[in-house]
Amino acid sequence: MHRLKVAAGTAGGLAALFLLLSIPSAEPERSAGTRAAFSWNADAQWRALESTFVQVRATGCPRSIPLTATEPEGFFAIGPVVAACPQFQDEYVRRYSRMRKSVKTASRAWDLTTVAARDRLYRALYGGRAAVEEAMLQRPESATALLREVDESSATPAAVVRGVDIHSGDILVSRGGYPTSALIARGNDYPGNFSHVGLVHVDSVSHAVSVIEAHIERGVVATTADGYLADKKLRLMVLRPRADLPQLVRDPMLPHRAAERALARVRAGHIPYDFTMDYTDPSRLFCSEVASWVYRDQGVTLWMALSTISSSGLRRWLGSFGVRHFETQEPSDLEYDPQLVVVAEWRDPQALFQDHVDNAVIDAMLEGAERGDGLTYAWYALAPARVAKAYSWTVERFGGVGPVPEGMSAAAALRNSAFSARQRLLAGHVHEAAARFMRERGYRPPYWALLDLAREATAAW
Repeated sequence: MHRLKVAAGTAGGLAALFLLLSIPSAEPERSAGTRAAFSWNADAQWRALESTFVQVRATGCPRSIPLTATEPEGFFAIGPVVAACPQFQDEYVRRYSRMRKSVKTASRAWDLTTVAARDRLYRALYGGRAAVEEAMLQRPESATALLREVDESSATPAAVVRGVDIHSGDILVSRGGYPTSALIARGNDYPGNFSHVGLVHVDSVSHAVSVIEAHIERGVVATTADGYLADKKLRLMVLRPRADLPQLVRDPMLPHRAAERALARVRAGHIPYDFTMDYTDPSRLFCSEVASWVYRDQGVTLWMALSTISSSGLRRWLGSFGVRHFETQEPSDLEYDPQLVVVAEWRDPQALFQDHVDNAVIDAMLEGAERGDGLTYAWYALAPARVAKAYSWTVERFGGVGPVPEGMSAAAALRNSAFSARQRLLAGHVHEAAARFMRERGYRPPYWALLDLAREATAAW
């Protein structure tokens, strides 16, 4: 009888502990920001472009097309012909390259603190890339994977990586293939294409290349060029500070000094990941900060226009992951900084459709967030997640990596897992619907059609 009482008492204690660990912690409320996110407001235009594409497919390709458009609208207008006629694709890509260089140069004189200037820059650069990729998606086997841009002069040590000259101090912006990568890229007042930032260091003697980057799971690390490229990437852009910046004219080795400082700090000890996205505090670093803090200390303030996150639904979701700063530095927005030039851009043409599906699903999910959709998990999962968090904390004390990332709460980890599972489920349904679309119409659904399919999947699941 005594043993039964002890067993019953133990079971009761464990049950009480389980229930105690299952009590959710309060999450901060997040109101909307002070401005509205960018909106194209051009649904009719997109449908008209698709109609033109269908018509060209039916009537045949022209002998030539006008390739002198310098504004996004003119560039969009010839996109359907290029999508239907892949023989024009290379010239279309080159035209986009020239337009991007022209816009980047012109933007040096713009006041990027104004909404009008930021909208104009975004429409040209993001819109131009979107038009190019819509054409590529219809004939990915004809797409140019590597686009070489401005070979900006640099005095810093260099090395050749995959056929591109990379200099110490160059900044790499990339897009991963994970659900959270898509959320980072799209979760912005100016939804973009990139989700990660890395800073290049090239050794002045051995010319060995290191990439310093912040990972959610491990904090800030330095890896080799091959190690960096081996991690799943759908696209990659190389950015370099302009050689004529006054700070670089005075000190041409400034980018290398920034990279050396970042590498030295990584080698000196562990730097935790900053889930709050506070770009002003370098004690913890998120991926954008890896580049911004060392350049700031060298006198170059990157992100001339800070990233803003105004949507109340998105702020609520990001807040539940641990984000506390909604005026910050997002990877996608670094492309628009006129202090930087685009050296090269690489995309995986065969993976481009997956990129677009993921974007469409995230955009549809974020529309649901605005309507009040939440990121939920089973209540009984919280207790074991908190045990996993305690285990992770112990492992981290000895330099290891546990199942719950440092700086992330157990509840945030569960929401992250639930979000990723839902995004993958919806993406699977969109792929199936897109395959039916292609069988019925003979071409891949463009982005606006993918978004319709994603909305349907979100409503049904």
